[in-house]
Amino acid sequence: MDSASFIEKRRFIVKLGKMLHKFGTPAYRLEAHLQEVAKLLQIGGSFAITPTVLTFVLWIPGDENEYTHISRVTPGELDLGALSYTDELVDALASSKLTLQDVNQRLDQIAAAPNPYSRWATFAAFGAAGGAFAMLMRASWHDVFWATVLSLIVYLFVLWSMKSRRVAHMLEPLVALISALLATAVAVYIDPMINVPLVVLSAIIVFIPGLALTLGLAELAARHLVSGTARVMDAVMLLFKLYFGAFLGVALGQVLFGQIPPQIAPSVPQWTSWLAVAILCGSLVVVFKARLRHALWGLLSGFIAYAASLWGAYYLGLALGAFVGAFAVGLYGNLFNRLMNAPASIVSLQGMIVLVPGSKTYIGLNAFVSGQQMVSTEQLGQQTFLIFMSLVAGFIFANVALPPRKAL
Repeated sequence: MDSASFIEKRRFIVKLGKMLHKFGTPAYRLEAHLQEVAKLLQIGGSFAITPTVLTFVLWIPGDENEYTHISRVTPGELDLGALSYTDELVDALASSKLTLQDVNQRLDQIAAAPNPYSRWATFAAFGAAGGAFAMLMRASWHDVFWATVLSLIVYLFVLWSMKSRRVAHMLEPLVALISALLATAVAVYIDPMINVPLVVLSAIIVFIPGLALTLGLAELAARHLVSGTARVMDAVMLLFKLYFGAFLGVALGQVLFGQIPPQIAPSVPQWTSWLAVAILCGSLVVVFKARLRHALWGLLSGFIAYAASLWGAYYLGLALGAFVGAFAVGLYGNLFNRLMNAPASIVSLQGMIVLVPGSKTYIGLNAFVSGQQMVSTEQLGQQTFLIFMSLVAGFIFANVALPPRKAL
């Protein structure tokens, strides 16, 4: 292999790694995928991926000289559509349908592509996610309505953060504070029947790092210790920022508007949980920027996760019910991987969102600090820990029972 060819290949691998990291690919999947690509291009490669630092070591087989590239990056955000397009390009390269130069050009096009969904669609998705989560928590119709309204207001701050670096740095505690202030004002002046802490949690549910905590634990289980620890600690700090913002907002709201009246409305009917799963997974298609051709697969993933976890919880208890749900979603994702030749995470993430106990972590933190339960739940801390462990174990067992054909 001549020097020019090696330079071209190493630049491609570095660009590919940065893009897949930007699209939210976990470290253990990204490293395995880059190893496959390096093998395809017939060069040696060793990779160390963390949420904030990417390290590439590449060499020509039989040559003692090595090329090392270290890049400081920000943690990636999920973009399932871009992940799918990038995976298709690598497949086209592997099958010789496209040259390396063609793939490089198309990677640049993917990186520069705008959000496939309009701001109005994302605005509606934020509101739908908040209302759907309130339904999943068996809140009242009052809570569902105001959670939807506050979620829409939260998205306005997300748009603001895109234009202001200062707002972007303080976005999480800011939206929690504003949501808590507004929820307190609503409870005092407009609708005394709402559960303020639950409405605030539902309004900021898109920011609750339950998925990040689960992925961090999965990385630790895969022995990616640095990346897993960093991801878990980042999620914990995000949770602290959200809770502090909400706690401060409620405190300021009570000073400005008065005490919250202790009136709770009846819960929504039990059948609405299935409607909530459909709405939540549909909104996640937009929030995660998934392709429309994968939307129905993602919706089905949410229903499989919820149904399997209910069945498992009925026979085995709540924590092991999460294991059954994760195992079913893992099998479904790997089956999608084999049938559609696309990354399993494109559909499994929607099911994982339905299962992850990020909201319970927030509720437990609220109970620990304030001594008050926003919902009636026994042994919350123990349940949350067991559910996290069950989710990780469920996906590990699913990968053993039906291994995916590709690393992503």
